[in-house]
Amino acid sequence: MRTRTPVRTGICLFSALVASVLAVGASANQKDNSLVVAFATPLTTVDRLYSIQREGLILSRLTDDGLFYVDPDTLEFDPLAAQSYEWVTDTQLEVTLRDDVVFHDGSPLTAEDVVYTFDWVLDEDSDTSRGPVIQSWLESVEKIGPGKVRFNLNLPYPMALRDMAISIPLRKNGTYDDVESRQDAAEDTPLNGIGPYRIKRFQAGREIVIERFDDYYQASPKANPAIETMTFRVIPDQGTQQAELLSGGIDMMMDVPPDVADNISHLPGVRRKEGNDIRIGYVTLDAAGHTDPDSPFKNRKVRHAINHAINREEITEYLVRGSAEVVRYACHPRQFGCDSDGPTYPYDPEKAKELLAEAGYPDGFSFKLWAYREKIIAEAIVSNLKAIGLDVDLRFVKLNVFAKVRNDKDMEALFASYGSGGTADASASTGVHFASNSARNYTNDKELAETLLAAERTIDTAERKRLYRKALNRIADQAYWVPMFSYSQNYLLAPGLDFPVPKDGVPRFWQASWSDQ
Repeated sequence: MRTRTPVRTGICLFSALVASVLAVGASANQKDNSLVVAFATPLTTVDRLYSIQREGLILSRLTDDGLFYVDPDTLEFDPLAAQSYEWVTDTQLEVTLRDDVVFHDGSPLTAEDVVYTFDWVLDEDSDTSRGPVIQSWLESVEKIGPGKVRFNLNLPYPMALRDMAISIPLRKNGTYDDVESRQDAAEDTPLNGIGPYRIKRFQAGREIVIERFDDYYQASPKANPAIETMTFRVIPDQGTQQAELLSGGIDMMMDVPPDVADNISHLPGVRRKEGNDIRIGYVTLDAAGHTDPDSPFKNRKVRHAINHAINREEITEYLVRGSAEVVRYACHPRQFGCDSDGPTYPYDPEKAKELLAEAGYPDGFSFKLWAYREKIIAEAIVSNLKAIGLDVDLRFVKLNVFAKVRNDKDMEALFASYGSGGTADASASTGVHFASNSARNYTNDKELAETLLAAERTIDTAERKRLYRKALNRIADQAYWVPMFSYSQNYLLAPGLDFPVPKDGVPRFWQASWSDQ
């Protein structure tokens, strides 16, 4: 079903037709205290240790807990299953566990369970999705007393709490002892987590049903969620999701495009909510000349010209819309360390033409701009660049093709986005794109890479801020990127559903409730 902007008459007629259905559909789930949410992408596993999908992260925040969690208000990493923690040295972290946490099978969480979980992740043969990352900074974990463990790091790593919060849900000692392969671990092992909900039914590619876990520990900020049962239905097609929302088959749509949200939110019984997302859009330029040793993008003035040529304000206001904002630097403003006083580049096509002429390209040049998402935005970028005399060929491809060509360092310029895994820290954006070993790094700037590495090798907060400022100033001065905008999240809700909009784009459904509860 293709959604078109309806005329006012169409809205009124269709509204009258669906109003009664909406009221019945919404009140049904409200009455039995259940919630049905659409997932656009299917999950092949409910085990977060074997999933990197955003949907897997959303689900794991309900069925799993780690030692730490991301506070939805501050976006900082606070204790969860951990009672407290202490950095003994830069490379030793001691954690004391809560004494009232139980798994869904009723067994208590112990220090042995924590050691088992991290030993499993450190085992290369376990092939967990985040194993290589954890293995890069964590040497070992040991029990040092009842309910107390010590993490021995290979090197100072300020994002250790982040990795524990987002990537490592705790598992009961022996969970994977009988599995023979990664596939068996991901698909055949029943999930026995410690989260506020437990898996009731999982049909891969179709739906996931979870139910409230009444023995969840009361000290948790997630304690006593209002909704009793939640169902996540896999509905890849946006049109089908719309029809299901209007008929009461689902209670919420996520990641709704602005034009669809505009149309559907006009109908009775549908509420629209907008929120922020840590995802940012950007244009990368081949400053290193990977595609051509004589590439114009090796010239700093050309890169400055590209920055001045793109009308980020209008693209953000009219195409991205919602709560989206223009981004000036290579990170999201909500991220720790995203603070720079480097140069910015206001929209100025005449200045862009002057810079091209000074760089030796008065008549412009030809190049390909690659993109895989938001074609209308990519086309707007192309239009801006053509306006200053550049001959731009838009190569709009699928993500798998885009990723391969990008990783082969065969793109002159690219438009893409990055969500930082919902992490409010510059290491998850700036660090990822400009590290020396990153396939996303098109700069070959060793000094920049060393600065970022230093920021990831200290737990001194003030020093990290200083280093990120230095790195961001360097990126801005050299114009390696054209930072574009932050994204806005649109949600469509059934009537009566209360849902706090997340600050990082990752929904916390344990906060949802029906208004009459």
